Amino acid sequence: MASTFLEQTRSLHEDLERLERIIVKDYQQEAKGHKDKLLQSHRVRKRMDEMQHIARKLMRVYDDESEESRHRKEEIAALGASNPTAVYSKFYDRLKELREYHKRFPVLDISAAEDDSSMLNEEPKLDFSGEEGLGRYLDLHELHRAFTNAKFGRQCDYLEYLGALADFGSIERDKKLARPYRQYLQQLLEYLVSFYERTQPLAQLSKQLDKIKAETEEAFQQGQLPGWEDRGIGGPGDEAAEAAKQLSVDLETFDSVGELETMGAEQLKEKLSQLGLKCGGTLRQRAERLYALKGRSLEELDAKMFAKGKAVAALRSEQELQQTQQLALSVVSLEAQVARLAELLANVISDTKGRVEKKQAQTYEEMLAELEEAEGDAAADGDDEEEEEYVYNPLKLPLGWDGKPIPYWLYKLHGLNQEFKCEICGNYSYWGRRAFERHFKEWRHVNGMKALGIPNNKDFYEVTKIDDALSLWKNIQERNTGGFNPEMDEELEDARGSVLCRAEAILSLTLFDHERNTGGFNPEMDEELEDAQGNVYSRKVYEDLKRQGLL
Repeated sequence: MASTFLEQTRSLHEDLERLERIIVKDYQQEAKGHKDKLLQSHRVRKRMDEMQHIARKLMRVYDDESEESRHRKEEIAALGASNPTAVYSKFYDRLKELREYHKRFPVLDISAAEDDSSMLNEEPKLDFSGEEGLGRYLDLHELHRAFTNAKFGRQCDYLEYLGALADFGSIERDKKLARPYRQYLQQLLEYLVSFYERTQPLAQLSKQLDKIKAETEEAFQQGQLPGWEDRGIGGPGDEAAEAAKQLSVDLETFDSVGELETMGAEQLKEKLSQLGLKCGGTLRQRAERLYALKGRSLEELDAKMFAKGKAVAALRSEQELQQTQQLALSVVSLEAQVARLAELLANVISDTKGRVEKKQAQTYEEMLAELEEAEGDAAADGDDEEEEEYVYNPLKLPLGWDGKPIPYWLYKLHGLNQEFKCEICGNYSYWGRRAFERHFKEWRHVNGMKALGIPNNKDFYEVTKIDDALSLWKNIQERNTGGFNPEMDEELEDARGSVLCRAEAILSLTLFDHERNTGGFNPEMDEELEDAQGNVYSRKVYEDLKRQGLL
């Protein structure tokens, strides 16, 4: 049946409608979890790609100037038959063709309903690394290493790198125009585009990027981009000219190259680098190169004295200026695209930073428990036969291992009805004593203590108030640094040789003054007697011992 061109066209239209019905049926199925939604989006994207492929074929068929359109017109004209007597002969020829087709394929049953279950339950391959977590987080560890090891980068941890992913203002222009920086931007852009297409397969990202490129190029040509008002033509040479004017070395004070050599090779190299001049060679060559600037401007120097790409604009050829402008435009375009993708993936970047902070505060046991929990969730998501049932839980009790509320007596036994709030954790509530004691080692409390600048150790166990933690930390610092407290640390000696701190001495002196002022004298306690051996006793003790016959 598909031998005629019209039948092929009809089959293409049928396939197009069938794909549309499959997409509608797929969206009628409720996607519950993150993985199900991602698989559904990839299935729909695959169907849409197939529809676009079919639509391109149909467009060629209906294009009047195409070869397919000519065949279609000839076949339609043959069906009409210019000779009326040949209409029946054409009809019987088509009928004969249909019968022969069904003789060749006798088991073909076109009346049966189409089975789309295989296409609806298809699971496309999700190409994510373990660090990406099915598209929840970014995996930029390789790019982070490249950034920290490159000349244009700087030393920073992974968390700081994520926060400044699209911050290009701190990089110098001459480093931006170098090849390593462009390669780094290209790799970063390719990864972000790949990640966005894998997590958002139905988004039209190419159109957004093309629009950003066009707007950036227009603003660049008009000199409206901050930092690129000269469209890159000025180049690093202009910065060198400014450095020449502000150079701290007064060349007028040097009368010869030999005097300039006294500055040393390293200092000469630093000054030459600021001016954009070549800084290699011996000490004598460096001094001669810098001394040539005496009484002259950078524009008056020979272009061969400048380092590659650092000559001022007046000394560069038109070809070099155009090449520099094209390099600057490519760098600006890449930066704009990366910045746009960073805006689209702002939530993912934020979640990635939170995951990194959490992993830094986790112990090895907690990481293993989290991994097992993730594997359990994945296994639960893959069980198609499991059906969720409505759970009646009016008291909002925690769920047990079987997904049902735990008994109320168990809820009371573990004290889960008791609420403990921690001000350091942002007034977060913990239910039950066990959860409260365990939270002191968890990431939320660790981050709160880190924000206060206090170490999270056993000295601060059970401390939940910010003021209490700060006060305790201040006392610990004074104790460790030998802080002097006059009330407790200053020692005084009385007439009997007893050593007391200032507070105790003041209290003893106060009591003594009180007794002296009130004239209080107790003969039994204050009067002293001496026995034959010279032992001194109070009157009361002396009389007691005498009555007992011990004296």
